Amino acid sequence: MDPRKIRKWHRYLAPIVFIPFFLTAATGVGYRVSKSWFGASDEVGDFFMLIHQGTWLGQELRVFYVLLNGLGLLAMLFTGITMTRLFRSEQRKINQ
Repeated sequence: MDPRKIRKWHRYLAPIVFIPFFLTAATGVGYRVSKSWFGASDEVGDFFMLIHQGTWLGQELRVFYVLLNGLGLLAMLFTGITMTRLFRSEQRKINQ
């Protein structure tokens, strides 16, 4: 696949998946830190988990939130690894 197309896909996907990734990561870390380090109440922990799991979106939209996170992570991982050229064949390296 053409490296320019992969970079283009990566560039278009990044802003779309950034907010769900950020929310999931920040609330996951916030939950653990608040419970372990600060002894936060279960109410605070429930609030973090509400955002972390996408429960705040409702039963129907939560599925899309989880799918966006999972598929977005796989897509960003695939395009990112491809751009590093780690899996480039030796033959192509010699010809260029």
